[in-house]
Amino acid sequence: MTQTMQDSTIWLNNRYQLQQAIGAGGMAIVYKGFDTLLERTVAIKILKLELSKDYNFVEQFRTEAKSAANLSHKNIVTVYDFGIDQDRLFMVMEYVHGTTLKTIIKQQSPMSILQALPYLIQSASSIGYAHRAGIIHCDLKPQNILVTESGRVKITDFGIARALSTISPDERHQVVWGSPQYFSPEQAAGYPPTMASDVYALGVILFELLTGKLPFISTDSSELARMHREDTPPHPRAYNSAIPIELDLIVLKVLAKEPSARYRTADQLARILTALLEKETVAASAGYPSIPAQTLSDTPTPNAFPNQKPEIIKPSPPVVPQAEKWVAPRNSNFGAKNRIDSAFGGLISAENEDQPSPPIDWLTILLGLFALLLTGGLIPFWLFIWLRIKTVF
Repeated sequence: MTQTMQDSTIWLNNRYQLQQAIGAGGMAIVYKGFDTLLERTVAIKILKLELSKDYNFVEQFRTEAKSAANLSHKNIVTVYDFGIDQDRLFMVMEYVHGTTLKTIIKQQSPMSILQALPYLIQSASSIGYAHRAGIIHCDLKPQNILVTESGRVKITDFGIARALSTISPDERHQVVWGSPQYFSPEQAAGYPPTMASDVYALGVILFELLTGKLPFISTDSSELARMHREDTPPHPRAYNSAIPIELDLIVLKVLAKEPSARYRTADQLARILTALLEKETVAASAGYPSIPAQTLSDTPTPNAFPNQKPEIIKPSPPVVPQAEKWVAPRNSNFGAKNRIDSAFGGLISAENEDQPSPPIDWLTILLGLFALLLTGGLIPFWLFIWLRIKTVF
């Protein structure tokens, strides 16, 4: 980094002007800056000085830059440039006017479905796009999800992202990278990450949005890792009884220990949550409360509010009107054996007792009598022939 002689302004490559620090992580500091060439505000991430000589951290920083630079999505922070100035690696990114999702959770959680799902749907959609591009984020958490003033989500920090092409199923790791509150059971066990690992992290974030709590809580990272591997996550409804059972079960499915038991991709999770959000939005606009119609039958839900018993309102069963028999007019083209069941809208075959008797066909009757008489008159003739034959022989 260089510093001008006239003032204390710090520059990078004589192009980027650093203005103020806006965030810090384990290996880098993020500044708000200004690109004097293109005349726009940018975010500049600079690798910490003490890590700039460490090959592993330098490669990790390069990986983040290359991974994010290969992604172009409205919900992913864009990387503009990458460089080095006086042995300090830096990355120039899109500057997001807003805050982190973690800050919003602290201020607003527990959130309603209509508040929480848009954040998760946008996040899942962008991660699904990254998966299709062959990149796994590996470190999803609310701190790495920026939210603009208009409510648009921006995923950032691909620092430990992995390319699918570089992952071997036989990998084992003694050191686990990531945030222990959000990483998946397979990551906690030292196995390689998969797309389902990002899906699990999204599930933890959704749990936190809906309840204001994490599914597993401990101050010890090793204990957190064990809980992710072994402990059954609580029902979100244990902390927020307004959560519909359908959404409660979706969260538990995403938090399954076995990757194959979760939703296959982040895109699939986004589609399912979008359908649920549309249903809830229609219900809200129609004035119907989003209240579950039944309680969990297989697993009792503990009451998070011991002094307040949640009221579960069960809707009355629908009233089905009695079916009325429909009689077709005499000159109708409808068959006499068909009637419409007005309660179910089906066409049901039945005898129509109210139809008038058809007219008597006298010609048919007379012809039948004639045939009968003719047949009866031939009987004596054939009897005579049989007796003559018998006499002869």
